[in-house]
Amino acid sequence: MPNVTPDRHGLAGLNALSPPEAERELLSCCASRAFARHVAGLRPYDDPARLADAAAAAVRDLDWPDVLEALAAHPRIGDRATGPGRESSWSRDEQSGTAGADRRVLAELAARNVLYEQRFGHVYLICATGLTAEAMLDRLGGRLLNDEDTERAVVREELAKITRLRVAKLLARDEERASPRPGRDGEEET
Repeated sequence: MPNVTPDRHGLAGLNALSPPEAERELLSCCASRAFARHVAGLRPYDDPARLADAAAAAVRDLDWPDVLEALAAHPRIGDRATGPGRESSWSRDEQSGTAGADRRVLAELAARNVLYEQRFGHVYLICATGLTAEAMLDRLGGRLLNDEDTERAVVREELAKITRLRVAKLLARDEERASPRPGRDGEEET
């Protein structure tokens, strides 16, 4: 099923979707059903920044079980997402700083991921966009020192950052599909 109405794309398309369709689209940005239901219920949005702000605020307000639901959709840092969907593609892009990283750094990242999961009961989540594997490893080392309440606050902030980026990707993807492309003779294709 296409993710926008046939004549509307981007923000207008998201605003025009039925509630279940909008929730399904928003789940690709944050895999919490409570998040998707809340953000879809606030439509229509008048600009992308308001949608991104609402999405980030909704993540910060999630009950902890809803955060855990969202975390379950994220691979470990250093593991490559393998699914065919856009979420897997986005995750691979977000973690591109681990591609080609030194094997020792990746091995230490994997080992500390396990320690983190044992300590906190969920995957280590970081907004990895633009970070090297070394930077992710350094931050992981510092976060292992957090108490549970502090770490939960950090996780919510990291999830909010990721969600903001993914909302922008969702809208941009829809706009790209709506934009005419030049054809072979210089004419526009749609």
